[in-house]
Amino acid sequence: MAHFAELDNNNVVLQVVVIANKDTSDENGVEQETIGIAFCKSLYGADTKWIQTSYNGSIRGQYCGLGWSYDAATDVFLPPKPFASWLRDDLNWKPPVPRPEGKWDWNEETLSWDELEQ
Repeated sequence: MAHFAELDNNNVVLQVVVIANKDTSDENGVEQETIGIAFCKSLYGADTKWIQTSYNGSIRGQYCGLGWSYDAATDVFLPPKPFASWLRDDLNWKPPVPRPEGKWDWNEETLSWDELEQ
């Protein structure tokens, strides 16, 4: 099985579909992303935008989900940014201040961690 993500004009994932390997393979049985994209377009419309994602994270960093973004410059999927202040770290987002040990909640107003009651 192969997984393909439909992207909007801003490269945000609209949906992820699963298609059979036979619908992504050439006459020699070799999987080709372009064949899978063409198959998805035949089902969902020629004006749709598709890119392959991998359930085991073997391509594009990690398996994507709804609302994730595709970064074409680095060829990876990123989860939604949790807060405006958070910074990108290869495949994810990290706070501008490291999280302390224990139970804490990020406070975007103060750009700091609030300790949760134990």
